[in-house]
Amino acid sequence: MTPPEASLDTRGTTPPAVLSCSTVTVLRHRADFLRAARALRRGTDGMLVQARDRKDDDPTIRVGYTCSKKIGNAVARNRAKRRLRAVVADVLLQGAKPGWDYVLVGRPGVTIDRDFTALKGDLTYALRKIHAQT
Repeated sequence: MTPPEASLDTRGTTPPAVLSCSTVTVLRHRADFLRAARALRRGTDGMLVQARDRKDDDPTIRVGYTCSKKIGNAVARNRAKRRLRAVVADVLLQGAKPGWDYVLVGRPGVTIDRDFTALKGDLTYALRKIHAQT
């Protein structure tokens, strides 16, 4: 099936029918998480951020989320991951570099209860410090 045609209206009032590519994708494979764990890392009050430069020609930014059973039951882990996803949606594109993998690790008792603006500040700080090391 072919995608729908975009409107010929070029005044910017209608969105394109199909986005060309997404700049952020989600890590799915364990090997990618392990490679990120061996690379750079920066701990903050609300989370741990692991990052690695893939050194390939792909400009896609890839993000993974990890919350262990130390955080709590499945409901608590899912809530922590939802908060991390929301922080990434607000902050990541401003501080991330193309061609990098990032893994956000939730912290027990903190990621769920921490103020959302503080979480955003934590991610901004971690990205700035990680990229200052390179």
